[in-house]
Amino acid sequence: MSPFPSSAPHTDDWCHLRLTTDDGVATVTLARPEKLNALTFGAYADLRDLLAELSRERSVRALVLAGEGRGFCSGGDVDDIIGATLAMDTAQLLDFNRMTGQVVRALRETPFPVIAAVHGVAAGAGAVLALAADFRIADPSARFAFLFTKVGLSGGDMGAAYLLPRVVGLGHATRLLMLGEPVRAPEAERIGLISELTDEGQADVRAAALARRLADGPALALAQTKALLTAELDMPLAAAVEMDAATQALLMHGEDYAEFHAAFTEKRPPKWQGR
Repeated sequence: MSPFPSSAPHTDDWCHLRLTTDDGVATVTLARPEKLNALTFGAYADLRDLLAELSRERSVRALVLAGEGRGFCSGGDVDDIIGATLAMDTAQLLDFNRMTGQVVRALRETPFPVIAAVHGVAAGAGAVLALAADFRIADPSARFAFLFTKVGLSGGDMGAAYLLPRVVGLGHATRLLMLGEPVRAPEAERIGLISELTDEGQADVRAAALARRLADGPALALAQTKALLTAELDMPLAAAVEMDAATQALLMHGEDYAEFHAAFTEKRPPKWQGR
Protein backbone atom coordinates (compact mmCIF):
# COMPACT_ATOMS: atom_id res chain seq x y z
CA MET A 1 0.00 0.00 0.00
CA SER A 2 1.18 3.51 -0.79
CA PRO A 3 2.74 5.42 2.15
CA PHE A 4 1.72 8.80 0.72
CA PRO A 5 -0.97 10.49 2.83
CA SER A 6 -4.13 12.09 1.52
CA SER A 7 -6.06 15.00 3.03
CA ALA A 8 -7.82 12.64 5.47
CA PRO A 9 -6.64 13.17 9.06
CA HIS A 10 -5.28 10.44 11.32
CA THR A 11 -8.11 8.56 13.07
CA ASP A 12 -7.86 8.82 16.85
CA ASP A 13 -10.91 6.73 17.78
CA TRP A 14 -12.28 3.60 16.13
CA CYS A 15 -15.88 2.96 17.08
CA HIS A 16 -16.13 -0.74 16.25
CA LEU A 17 -12.85 -2.18 17.53
CA ARG A 18 -10.08 -1.40 20.01
CA LEU A 19 -6.59 -0.39 18.93
CA THR A 20 -3.53 -0.18 21.15
CA THR A 21 0.08 0.39 20.09
CA ASP A 22 3.36 -0.26 21.85
CA ASP A 23 6.67 0.60 20.20
CA GLY A 24 5.80 -0.63 16.73
CA VAL A 25 3.37 -3.39 17.76
CA ALA A 26 -0.33 -2.76 17.19
CA THR A 27 -3.02 -4.88 18.82
CA VAL A 28 -6.47 -4.79 17.23
CA THR A 29 -9.13 -6.34 19.45
CA LEU A 30 -12.61 -7.28 18.31
CA ALA A 31 -14.53 -6.11 21.36
CA ARG A 32 -18.13 -7.36 21.39
CA PRO A 33 -17.65 -10.18 23.91
CA GLU A 34 -21.38 -10.43 24.62
CA LYS A 35 -21.86 -11.42 20.95
CA LEU A 36 -18.69 -13.52 20.66
CA ASN A 37 -17.24 -10.57 18.73
CA ALA A 38 -19.69 -10.98 15.87
CA LEU A 39 -18.87 -8.59 13.05
CA THR A 40 -21.09 -5.69 12.04
CA PHE A 41 -21.02 -3.51 8.93
CA GLY A 42 -19.12 -0.95 10.99
CA ALA A 43 -16.55 -3.49 12.19
CA TYR A 44 -15.76 -4.55 8.63
CA ALA A 45 -15.43 -0.93 7.54
CA ASP A 46 -13.22 -0.06 10.52
CA LEU A 47 -10.92 -3.00 9.83
CA ARG A 48 -10.65 -2.04 6.16
CA ASP A 49 -9.84 1.59 6.92
CA LEU A 50 -7.60 0.93 9.93
CA LEU A 51 -5.38 -1.50 8.03
CA ALA A 52 -5.04 0.99 5.18
CA GLU A 53 -4.19 3.82 7.59
CA LEU A 54 -1.57 1.79 9.47
CA SER A 55 -0.05 0.67 6.18
CA ARG A 56 0.29 4.27 5.00
CA GLU A 57 1.70 5.62 8.25
CA ARG A 58 4.41 2.93 8.50
CA SER A 59 4.77 3.30 12.27
CA VAL A 60 3.59 -0.27 12.90
CA ARG A 61 5.98 -3.17 12.32
CA ALA A 62 3.74 -6.03 13.50
CA LEU A 63 0.03 -6.41 14.31
CA VAL A 64 -1.87 -8.79 16.57
CA LEU A 65 -5.56 -9.44 15.79
CA ALA A 66 -7.40 -10.76 18.84
CA GLY A 67 -10.88 -11.24 20.26
CA GLU A 68 -12.15 -10.22 23.69
CA GLY A 69 -13.97 -12.65 25.97
CA ARG A 70 -14.81 -16.30 25.29
CA GLY A 71 -13.81 -16.48 21.62
CA PHE A 72 -12.00 -14.92 18.71
CA CYS A 73 -14.90 -14.10 16.37
CA SER A 74 -18.18 -15.88 15.63
CA GLY A 75 -18.51 -14.38 12.14
CA GLY A 76 -21.07 -11.95 10.81
CA ASP A 77 -23.77 -10.83 13.23
CA VAL A 78 -26.97 -12.73 12.40
CA ASP A 79 -29.25 -9.77 13.07
CA ASP A 80 -27.03 -6.87 12.02
CA ILE A 81 -25.77 -8.43 8.80
CA ILE A 82 -27.66 -11.56 7.71
CA GLY A 83 -31.03 -10.08 8.55
CA ALA A 84 -30.16 -6.77 6.91
CA THR A 85 -28.82 -8.33 3.70
CA LEU A 86 -32.18 -9.98 3.03
CA ALA A 87 -33.58 -6.51 2.35
CA MET A 88 -30.74 -5.34 0.09
CA ASP A 89 -30.78 -5.16 -3.67
CA THR A 90 -28.03 -6.68 -5.81
CA ALA A 91 -25.93 -3.50 -5.99
CA GLN A 92 -25.97 -3.14 -2.20
CA LEU A 93 -25.10 -6.79 -1.71
CA LEU A 94 -22.19 -6.48 -4.12
CA ASP A 95 -20.90 -3.43 -2.23
CA PHE A 96 -21.08 -5.33 1.06
CA ASN A 97 -19.36 -8.45 -0.24
CA ARG A 98 -16.65 -6.39 -1.88
CA MET A 99 -16.04 -4.64 1.43
CA THR A 100 -15.52 -7.94 3.28
CA GLY A 101 -13.08 -9.00 0.58
CA GLN A 102 -11.24 -5.68 0.91
CA VAL A 103 -10.57 -6.52 4.57
CA VAL A 104 -8.94 -9.81 3.57
CA ARG A 105 -6.90 -8.11 0.86
CA ALA A 106 -5.80 -5.47 3.36
CA LEU A 107 -4.61 -8.19 5.79
CA ARG A 108 -2.60 -9.82 3.01
CA GLU A 109 -1.20 -6.54 1.63
CA THR A 110 -0.11 -4.79 4.83
CA PRO A 111 3.66 -4.12 4.82
CA PHE A 112 3.95 -5.75 8.25
CA PRO A 113 3.23 -9.25 9.61
CA VAL A 114 -0.22 -9.96 11.07
CA ILE A 115 -0.64 -12.52 13.87
CA ALA A 116 -4.09 -13.87 14.75
CA ALA A 117 -4.38 -14.84 18.43
CA VAL A 118 -7.19 -17.41 18.45
CA HIS A 119 -9.05 -18.87 21.38
CA GLY A 120 -12.54 -20.30 21.38
CA VAL A 121 -14.59 -19.96 18.23
CA ALA A 122 -13.30 -18.60 14.92
CA ALA A 123 -16.30 -19.13 12.68
CA GLY A 124 -17.44 -17.89 9.29
CA ALA A 125 -15.86 -14.53 8.59
CA GLY A 126 -13.90 -14.91 11.83
CA ALA A 127 -12.24 -18.04 10.46
CA VAL A 128 -11.33 -16.20 7.24
CA LEU A 129 -9.85 -13.25 9.15
CA ALA A 130 -7.60 -15.70 11.00
CA LEU A 131 -6.81 -17.49 7.74
CA ALA A 132 -5.72 -14.21 6.11
CA ALA A 133 -3.19 -13.52 8.87
CA ASP A 134 0.45 -14.47 8.38
CA PHE A 135 0.52 -16.46 11.62
CA ARG A 136 -2.26 -18.15 13.59
CA ILE A 137 -1.40 -18.71 17.26
CA ALA A 138 -4.10 -20.77 18.97
CA ASP A 139 -4.74 -22.35 22.33
CA PRO A 140 -6.47 -25.74 22.87
CA SER A 141 -9.92 -24.14 23.06
CA ALA A 142 -9.68 -22.86 19.47
CA ARG A 143 -12.07 -24.23 16.86
CA PHE A 144 -12.35 -23.07 13.28
CA ALA A 145 -15.51 -23.40 11.21
CA PHE A 146 -16.08 -22.13 7.67
CA LEU A 147 -19.86 -21.98 7.95
CA PHE A 148 -20.89 -20.32 4.69
CA THR A 149 -22.61 -23.37 3.16
CA LYS A 150 -24.49 -23.81 6.44
CA VAL A 151 -26.39 -20.59 5.68
CA GLY A 152 -26.92 -21.43 2.02
CA LEU A 153 -24.01 -19.50 0.56
CA SER A 154 -20.83 -20.49 -1.26
CA GLY A 155 -17.97 -21.72 0.87
CA GLY A 156 -15.71 -19.51 -1.23
CA ASP A 157 -16.45 -16.32 0.69
CA MET A 158 -13.97 -13.49 1.33
CA GLY A 159 -11.22 -15.30 -0.55
CA ALA A 160 -11.50 -18.52 1.47
CA ALA A 161 -11.46 -20.73 -1.65
CA TYR A 162 -8.22 -19.02 -2.69
CA LEU A 163 -6.40 -18.95 0.65
CA LEU A 164 -7.45 -22.18 2.37
CA PRO A 165 -6.13 -24.66 -0.26
CA ARG A 166 -2.82 -22.82 -0.16
CA VAL A 167 -2.61 -23.25 3.61
CA VAL A 168 -3.97 -26.78 4.15
CA GLY A 169 -4.15 -28.29 0.65
CA LEU A 170 -7.08 -28.81 -1.71
CA GLY A 171 -8.40 -31.96 -0.04
CA HIS A 172 -8.71 -30.49 3.44
CA ALA A 173 -9.99 -27.19 2.03
CA THR A 174 -12.73 -28.97 0.08
CA ARG A 175 -13.89 -30.77 3.21
CA LEU A 176 -13.81 -27.66 5.41
CA LEU A 177 -15.54 -25.35 2.94
CA MET A 178 -18.20 -27.79 1.75
CA LEU A 179 -19.17 -29.40 5.04
CA GLY A 180 -18.64 -26.45 7.36
CA GLU A 181 -17.74 -28.75 10.23
CA PRO A 182 -15.65 -27.39 13.12
CA VAL A 183 -11.93 -28.09 13.23
CA ARG A 184 -10.59 -28.20 16.75
CA ALA A 185 -7.09 -27.15 17.70
CA PRO A 186 -5.32 -30.55 17.52
CA GLU A 187 -6.59 -31.24 14.00
CA ALA A 188 -5.97 -27.63 12.97
CA GLU A 189 -2.35 -28.06 14.01
CA ARG A 190 -2.09 -31.39 12.19
CA ILE A 191 -3.29 -30.01 8.84
CA GLY A 192 -1.27 -26.79 9.11
CA LEU A 193 -4.14 -24.40 9.77
CA ILE A 194 -2.42 -23.00 12.86
CA SER A 195 1.19 -21.91 13.20
CA GLU A 196 1.58 -22.65 16.91
CA LEU A 197 -0.55 -24.46 19.48
CA THR A 198 -0.07 -22.96 22.93
CA ASP A 199 -1.02 -23.95 26.45
CA GLU A 200 -4.51 -23.05 27.64
CA GLY A 201 -5.05 -19.28 27.77
CA GLN A 202 -1.63 -18.45 26.32
CA ALA A 203 -2.51 -17.54 22.71
CA ASP A 204 -2.53 -13.79 23.38
CA VAL A 205 0.76 -13.96 25.29
CA ARG A 206 2.53 -16.00 22.62
CA ALA A 207 1.10 -13.82 19.82
CA ALA A 208 2.36 -10.70 21.59
CA ALA A 209 5.81 -12.27 22.00
CA LEU A 210 5.94 -13.18 18.31
CA ALA A 211 4.79 -9.68 17.35
CA ARG A 212 7.57 -8.17 19.45
CA ARG A 213 10.16 -10.47 17.85
CA LEU A 214 8.98 -9.51 14.37
CA ALA A 215 8.74 -5.80 15.20
CA ASP A 216 12.33 -5.84 16.46
CA GLY A 217 13.53 -7.52 13.27
CA PRO A 218 14.45 -6.20 9.81
CA ALA A 219 11.11 -4.61 8.88
CA LEU A 220 11.82 -4.02 5.20
CA ALA A 221 13.06 -7.57 4.68
CA LEU A 222 9.96 -8.95 6.39
CA ALA A 223 7.65 -6.69 4.37
CA GLN A 224 9.23 -7.84 1.12
CA THR A 225 9.05 -11.48 2.18
CA LYS A 226 5.33 -11.12 2.86
CA ALA A 227 4.80 -9.33 -0.46
CA LEU A 228 6.63 -12.08 -2.38
CA LEU A 229 4.75 -14.86 -0.62
CA THR A 230 1.48 -13.32 -1.78
CA ALA A 231 2.58 -12.22 -5.25
CA GLU A 232 4.25 -15.50 -6.19
CA LEU A 233 1.33 -17.78 -5.31
CA ASP A 234 0.16 -17.77 -8.91
CA MET A 235 3.43 -17.14 -10.74
CA PRO A 236 5.38 -19.60 -12.85
CA LEU A 237 8.81 -20.41 -11.44
CA ALA A 238 10.71 -18.29 -13.97
CA ALA A 239 8.73 -15.16 -13.10
CA ALA A 240 9.04 -15.86 -9.36
CA VAL A 241 12.81 -16.30 -9.55
CA GLU A 242 13.14 -13.05 -11.52
CA MET A 243 11.04 -11.19 -8.95
CA ASP A 244 13.20 -12.65 -6.17
CA ALA A 245 16.35 -11.48 -7.94
CA ALA A 246 15.04 -7.93 -8.40
CA THR A 247 13.91 -7.75 -4.78
CA GLN A 248 17.25 -8.97 -3.44
CA ALA A 249 19.14 -6.50 -5.62
CA LEU A 250 17.10 -3.65 -4.13
CA LEU A 251 17.54 -4.87 -0.54
CA MET A 252 21.28 -5.31 -1.04
CA HIS A 253 21.45 -1.51 -1.42
CA GLY A 254 19.65 -1.13 1.92
CA GLU A 255 21.07 0.02 5.24
CA ASP A 256 19.97 -3.17 7.02
CA TYR A 257 22.07 -5.36 4.71
CA ALA A 258 25.16 -3.25 5.40
CA GLU A 259 24.30 -3.21 9.11
CA PHE A 260 24.26 -7.02 9.23
CA HIS A 261 27.77 -7.15 7.79
CA ALA A 262 29.02 -4.51 10.22
CA ALA A 263 27.41 -6.29 13.18
CA PHE A 264 28.83 -9.65 12.11
CA THR A 265 32.29 -8.16 11.75
CA GLU A 266 32.08 -6.41 15.14
CA LYS A 267 30.54 -9.48 16.81
CA ARG A 268 27.40 -7.68 18.04
CA PRO A 269 23.66 -7.96 17.36
CA PRO A 270 22.46 -5.95 14.35
CA LYS A 271 20.55 -2.71 14.93
CA TRP A 272 17.80 -2.97 12.33
CA GLN A 273 16.44 0.29 10.94
CA GLY A 274 13.92 -1.06 8.42
CA ARG A 275 15.75 0.71 5.60
